[in-house]
Amino acid sequence: MALDKAIGTVIQGSLTQGLEVRLHPDVWVEDMRVGKFLVVQGRRSRFFCMLTDVALGTANPRILANPPDPSNAFLQEVLAGSGTYGTVNLSPMLMFTPTQTQEAPAKRNGTSKKRSNLASFEANTNAVELLPVKTIPNHFSQVYDAGDRDFRSVFGWEDDPHRRNFAIGMPIDMDVPICIDLDRFVERSNGIFGKSGTGKSFLTRLLLSGIIRRRAAVNLIFDMHSEYGWEATSEGSRTSVSMVKGLRQLFPGQVQIYTLDPESTRRRGVRDAQELFISFDQIDVEDLMLVRGELNLSEASLENAIILRNEFGRSWINRLLTMTNEEIQEFCEVKMGSKSSIMALQRKLTRLEDLKYLRQTCPKNYVGQILESLEAGKHVVVEFGSQSNMLSYMLATNVIARRIHASYVRKAETFLQTKNVSDRPHQLVITIEEAHRFLDPATVRQTIFGTIAREMRKYFVTLLVVDQRPSGIDNEVMSQVGTRITALLNDEKDIDAIFTGVSGGQALRSVLAKLDSKQQALVLGHAVPMPVVVRTRPYDETFYAEIGDPDWEALPDEAVLAAAQSARADLGF
Repeated sequence: MALDKAIGTVIQGSLTQGLEVRLHPDVWVEDMRVGKFLVVQGRRSRFFCMLTDVALGTANPRILANPPDPSNAFLQEVLAGSGTYGTVNLSPMLMFTPTQTQEAPAKRNGTSKKRSNLASFEANTNAVELLPVKTIPNHFSQVYDAGDRDFRSVFGWEDDPHRRNFAIGMPIDMDVPICIDLDRFVERSNGIFGKSGTGKSFLTRLLLSGIIRRRAAVNLIFDMHSEYGWEATSEGSRTSVSMVKGLRQLFPGQVQIYTLDPESTRRRGVRDAQELFISFDQIDVEDLMLVRGELNLSEASLENAIILRNEFGRSWINRLLTMTNEEIQEFCEVKMGSKSSIMALQRKLTRLEDLKYLRQTCPKNYVGQILESLEAGKHVVVEFGSQSNMLSYMLATNVIARRIHASYVRKAETFLQTKNVSDRPHQLVITIEEAHRFLDPATVRQTIFGTIAREMRKYFVTLLVVDQRPSGIDNEVMSQVGTRITALLNDEKDIDAIFTGVSGGQALRSVLAKLDSKQQALVLGHAVPMPVVVRTRPYDETFYAEIGDPDWEALPDEAVLAAAQSARADLGF
């Protein structure tokens, strides 16, 4: 289908319900896919629209009562376009208002001479003002396929010297990069959602790689299933095992791995991973409130834990685990505690001794080491290895994040006092999986992640939550999620949660429901000018070469020498 040829005509519509477009007779309905992008040329502006529905229409009800015989191709062709026709519903997302310096609309769909699928587009010299849609085009306005120029006007290009753009994928029917603005992405909390098996981990690795390459922020990644640090299994053939590179292999000089299970990490052949331990005196009552379900703690036990903490300070868990029945009885008589509740608490906290990373005391401050790495601009992956059960993951994640939060609050307040650029902390993105466990309505007020999601943006900390059940996340937190990257979801509650606080979300529901189960996602929110369905960028050898740091040790000598000579030439030697 020619890019400069109209495919339909606007016949009716409204600002709230969208536009109805009648397709021209030579346009096949089967070529129209939900999620496709189209441009409507109005008198003053162009409207960039998303296709949200496809329908069939007839000019006369008698045609439906007496349809042509399937073998009568001639009659079907006579009726096509006049008696029978196709219609599509469009949801206008943005208006393009040309300025005096812009070219005439006749060249609206000009294509780039470049053949790169990813980036390196020449700068767009047209002055285009992107506006929210507050009106609609006239009757009989012509509708066109969106071209390269339209996509670049809206989403930019990856090599833009003035923005940290990152190509996350391409439209479902074109080979044009769709970029997100990483500066806008990291300044708010974000979410990656999708049911199991839709590629959330690959999407997360893709985005984290872009943040690292473009130096948009530093990352702290709580890697529940050891998928982000060194390598991960690629879904595919059942007869062979295919591995994909983790962030440490792509960026060996910028990513550090800390492990809570050193034995598991060594067995997988991970290089240079640093051990990480947590002592009992670093666990607070607030951390136990988060895992009360996993430990089966009652409200009375938690209330008595507060009494113990007030009496023994940070060492209260160590002291409790060594107390005899007589000591507990004596303590309760003096401090007005409940003997049965404290004994139940003691019994249930013995499960903590089974966690490999917990120690009575630690010889050094391991969490402080993570903070030093983040302050130095390094990206940190915390691997859990075999310690990936929910008790282990939730406890360690909350303990570490609470200290990171306290440190960043102090640094941010210092920066606000001094106004000195050197005191400004690095923007930090904390990645957590199974986010609904931390952010559900019952516990969100008690976890540090609820605090971060609601208010930490002003302290330079945001979340990247990865979850298959967005409906389990508190509505207030979901309303704070700036950019939502969503793969296929089937549950109605989950789909409703994705569009919490999103204007025009009803029109996008059909788009989300029709996504492929692999390598397609709906991107909407703060980091993109308008919602967009993308074929996600492949995470493969080509991506490694484009995004990763060169592994000089693995390269042949000739390639290293050639790179050295090129660098010398760039420096003028």
